[in-house]
Amino acid sequence: MRREHFTLDVENVDWVETDGEPRKPSVTIDFDGQATDLRERLTGPDDELLDGAETDVALRLQGSLGSGAEGVVSVTDRLTGDFILELNVDADDVLRFIRAARDYGEDANADDGRYEVTIRVDGEELVSYEKGTFLVYDDEGSLLRQHSLIPGGVEL
Repeated sequence: MRREHFTLDVENVDWVETDGEPRKPSVTIDFDGQATDLRERLTGPDDELLDGAETDVALRLQGSLGSGAEGVVSVTDRLTGDFILELNVDADDVLRFIRAARDYGEDANADDGRYEVTIRVDGEELVSYEKGTFLVYDDEGSLLRQHSLIPGGVEL
């Protein structure tokens, strides 16, 4: 699967900058490639689709932070570490999304996750997860804790 087969769309992030009513941020990842390939990667050893607790979402920067920084968003299998999908993104947009998710969690005491991620194939929902963690790594692979979304009490 190629990164070009994926697109990313975010919702519910503008309220942070306008001091609006907190709304749970959501990200939708659309895939326009071979559905069986993605479904296979999202399937665990029990032949069931992975649930939210079995996946991790991360941003890996491809250069220094700043205006126009690029990055790669990935969804991985938490147990095996295998990449399920990757796509190129504007890093500033993703960091803005993470800030909204952090603020949502603080303002709304979000017990059901700080954001939602939905993966669709040709417009049809394949999986949807409530997530509380979104890790950010620099271009050398070091965790950037200050930019990551890490729930309180979680030790990495």
